[in-house]
Amino acid sequence: MTLRLSSRLDVIKPSVTMAVTAKAAQLRAAGVDVVSFGAGEPDFDTPAHIKDAARKALEGAAIAKYTTVAGIPALRAAVAEQMRHVHDVKVTPEQILVSTGAKHSLYNIFMALLDAGDEVIVPAPYWVSYPEMVLIAGGKPVIVDTSVADDFAMSADAFRAAITPRTRALVLNTPSNPTGAVWDRTQLGAIAQVCIEKDIWVISDDIYRSLVYGDAAYASIASLSPEMGARTILVDGVSKTYAMTGWRIGFTAGPPELIKAMNTMQGQSTSGASHIAQVAATAALTGPQECVAEMRRAFDQRRIEIVHRLRAISGVKCREPHGAFYAFPDMSAFIGRKTPGGTTIGDDVALCSFLLETGKVAVVPGSGFGAPGFVRLSYACSMADIIKGVDRIGEALTQLK
Repeated sequence: MTLRLSSRLDVIKPSVTMAVTAKAAQLRAAGVDVVSFGAGEPDFDTPAHIKDAARKALEGAAIAKYTTVAGIPALRAAVAEQMRHVHDVKVTPEQILVSTGAKHSLYNIFMALLDAGDEVIVPAPYWVSYPEMVLIAGGKPVIVDTSVADDFAMSADAFRAAITPRTRALVLNTPSNPTGAVWDRTQLGAIAQVCIEKDIWVISDDIYRSLVYGDAAYASIASLSPEMGARTILVDGVSKTYAMTGWRIGFTAGPPELIKAMNTMQGQSTSGASHIAQVAATAALTGPQECVAEMRRAFDQRRIEIVHRLRAISGVKCREPHGAFYAFPDMSAFIGRKTPGGTTIGDDVALCSFLLETGKVAVVPGSGFGAPGFVRLSYACSMADIIKGVDRIGEALTQLK
């Protein structure tokens, strides 16, 4: 019997970050000493008070039961309060949908918002899953390139030029994965003017908003005006801020009709998120926040170290990231060079394969983020791994002629 797969798979690609992480894990399982800068996952343990809340919840029988699709009332209330505080918008718990991670939240948004052929503007470099999720929903991702010179911020003119009658939304991710760029209020204000003028929704992925360093500051496009707040769909979660990636809790705040549609979509797919994970997420949002500051300070120290070490490698260009936990150096100088065995490094994918095979370091090729020639390194790892891993990169690159 022949198995025929759905044609929708023809237009999407596997996640390059997941592929790199899996390869590194496979090599480690085989006993190879690999330093992985692949996954965007904090190496910290989930803070104790959050885990304690989950342990306590296990004493009650209700924790083993389904929750409503939208999420438990306590978590929705906590999310709504946080959204009001951070984004200066009027949000009620009824406007909150809890999902199985912020990635699931985004998927639900695209599925509920887009019809076939609808366009979504995605500034590049972008998180690898944005274009693919738009495609799965039947939409068309419209990629707008940005430059290092502009710190990877999209200009209002470039945004305006990309808009067509089919444009429904803009995906905004600041701080950015993969670049670590943080858009300021002036840049966001120029984008907001175009959104209002052209009647464009903004899907604001704020999963890294708590991880901003130095003189940079997180700014919410929703907070710029009531009119902008009304057309902004807010996506957030607990994974990066509280080292809770495996708990899989994300959430969306948006207009009631969208949240209702997403609720319907989720009700026919996953239903409610894990009950105990929702209890833990509630504790994260309502409990002590000193743990967030402690982790942010550690990430900042690692950020400074990894940038310093990358810049010390001849041929590597690395701008300073101001948020998230990624360095995004330009390594295009090594494209076209030859390995000791005489193989030409044809692109950034080949370069990353060389670094893994020769240097035993896993990094993610920039082409997966719409930025060929760059590579992404997550510094959500130990300082020891940063020192060892970047040293290995430097040693491996010296072998290319």
